[in-house]
Amino acid sequence: MTVLKLLSRTKLYWGLIAIFLICVLGSPMSSKGNNIFLSYGNLLDVLRQVSTTGLIATGMTAVIITGGIDLSVGSLMAICSVVCAMLLTVPGVTPGVVLGVPTVALVALCLGFVVTRFIFQNLAKSRAGADLLREIKLDGIRGLVTPAVVGVVLCCLSLWFLLPQIEPKFGVLGVLLVAPCVGLLFGALNGFIIVAGRLQPFIVTLAMMVTALGIARLTAGQNNAVLPVYTGSNATADFEILRSLVFGIIPMPGLFFLSAILIYGAVLRFTPFGRYVYAIGGNEEAARLSGIAAGRVKIATYAVSGLLAGIAAVLYVAQYRQGKPDAGAGLELDAIAAVVIGGTSLMGGRGSLTGTFCGVLIFGLLSNILQLHNINSNLQLVLKGMIIIGTVLVQERNAGDLLAYLRLPGGQSAHKETAAAKRPSQETPSLNLGGNKK
Repeated sequence: MTVLKLLSRTKLYWGLIAIFLICVLGSPMSSKGNNIFLSYGNLLDVLRQVSTTGLIATGMTAVIITGGIDLSVGSLMAICSVVCAMLLTVPGVTPGVVLGVPTVALVALCLGFVVTRFIFQNLAKSRAGADLLREIKLDGIRGLVTPAVVGVVLCCLSLWFLLPQIEPKFGVLGVLLVAPCVGLLFGALNGFIIVAGRLQPFIVTLAMMVTALGIARLTAGQNNAVLPVYTGSNATADFEILRSLVFGIIPMPGLFFLSAILIYGAVLRFTPFGRYVYAIGGNEEAARLSGIAAGRVKIATYAVSGLLAGIAAVLYVAQYRQGKPDAGAGLELDAIAAVVIGGTSLMGGRGSLTGTFCGVLIFGLLSNILQLHNINSNLQLVLKGMIIIGTVLVQERNAGDLLAYLRLPGGQSAHKETAAAKRPSQETPSLNLGGNKK
């Protein structure tokens, strides 16, 4: 491997290192002469601030790899923040309880059924030595009765856990169960409409963005633009744990973000589900002809995206001590930008959560150094937009085309190389179930 190829493959990491060095060198100094950017408290704040966007970008990555988009995650986070704040602060039967508790019961029923059936099906495949892509018919007991019983048991257990918390107000575990389930249900509904209706993800998630915003406002009530959450006062003191430092080292939101990146990254890289995600993004029709249940995989990616938006909502409430119907306004754009900066192609079939992690950090470091210098917020938006455009041009290798169009030096040769790279191959295309390994 030549040095140029190595640099090309690792350009994202070099970009992150360059941004970090710029922040170090450009950081203002404290009155004692210390570098403010490198202070332990400031770096912890960076990780804490990027965690919400990072969780949403984690779910967005798999959605974009399949060739889709999810514009509703900001509104889903908003509705989950309202439900979380209402459950924490208002006792008795409230709109948050009416929306949240039945949702948990429904999610528990469906997950119990689907997971149990999935386990039985894979056990049958392993015993028969059948191809993993081929469906195997199960008998009535294993295919219907047992999964239904497991789903009903999980549903009853969830209700047994949640119903006693309605009157005295919910605790930490209760909201960590309800809010993500609300996000998961709306996310799965996104995927189901896209697959069953054969509609464009952009249109469906745009409609869901507006719908979820309306539901969030109806749930909060017309007189509640903000639902304040004061731990130890109108909410349980245990909720403060979601703002604390784990072992005095890492903030709790950062731990959730890092865990999501590691777990979902391992799923995408080492499991058949991950290979199916990349295959669908590369060529969905070929994936279907190969026996992949493309519809189920796409529904799962949107469901996970909603689930992570729900977790981000709980952390938002803990960090800002409030739930708001517009809590996630514009957050979907930040998440998409971080994913694209991380090297995930908007055309689908290429990307990784490692790149998304770097993209989130690049955005976080950039915002932090601009805030340390008290740069106008509007100028910050302009700079972010320019960075997004430049990064996409580099990632998609279209910078040479732009230079050639503008007739700038170096544009002609780069344009020829880009055209040669884009020239269709004469070889017969094959389905790549392992994602882009280049």
